[in-house]
Amino acid sequence: MRLKFTKMHGLGNDFVVLDALARPLALSPGQLRRIADRHLGIGCDQMLQVEPPREAGTDFYYRIFNADGGEVEQCGNGARCFVRYVHEKGLSAKTEIRVGTRGGVIVPRLEPDGQVTVDMGAPEFEPARIPFVAERRAPVYELELDAKRVEISAVSMGNPHAVQVVPDVDRAPVAAEGPLIERHPRFPQRVNAGYMQVLGRGHIRLRVFERGAGETLSCGTGACAAVAAGIARGLLDRSVTVSTRGGDLGISWAHEGAAVMMTGPAVTVFEGEIEL
Repeated sequence: MRLKFTKMHGLGNDFVVLDALARPLALSPGQLRRIADRHLGIGCDQMLQVEPPREAGTDFYYRIFNADGGEVEQCGNGARCFVRYVHEKGLSAKTEIRVGTRGGVIVPRLEPDGQVTVDMGAPEFEPARIPFVAERRAPVYELELDAKRVEISAVSMGNPHAVQVVPDVDRAPVAAEGPLIERHPRFPQRVNAGYMQVLGRGHIRLRVFERGAGETLSCGTGACAAVAAGIARGLLDRSVTVSTRGGDLGISWAHEGAAVMMTGPAVTVFEGEIEL
């Protein structure tokens, strides 16, 4: 099977975008891992699949597969690439579209300056809805990792996140500790592990060990989750610049119950075909 694809990235968080509008596409986990392999395939953090809408009032449906072949609920950087893809391919003339995902409906919008803004929906802090095992909602939880304990905030942006505040993200034990948090038994669907350094009330640095992908250069939902957690803990203002290793995102959250808004770039790199 020959498969056409588009390679894109949002601040270095890279994607292979697949068009499944005309005919269904059902790739096996092994095929997805092959595509994501940076030596034997195309190479990417996630694969994004464009499908027809599944519910009234939406323009498309959007499926996200991590590099390990597992399907996940949401991807913020991917959402920005999604709207640029459908616009560049002439699949929609709208600059703002409504897209169904496993994590709910998102609304990405192309801005006049080329940036993309996405309505990422409201953050969820209730443990059962993240999901996270806890007796009650709290701004901070203690998590046991082998011989040490860490403090995390648990929040969902359509996918689960565990956010730590650290003094210096460059020295944070992302590679060693991230996999332990990702598969911690208190997160039954696994979790993205975020490490946030607060530079000021309107600026943070962030690294994220993504569920099923490892550390990426940027994580859009991770940026939204970190800002929401920081605001909930009284550490941040309502509008924050998030500096990742791939570049900066603008994140704002007006009030509890409101949607988190994310603005950043989306870039097409190249197109091609792969034999599977």
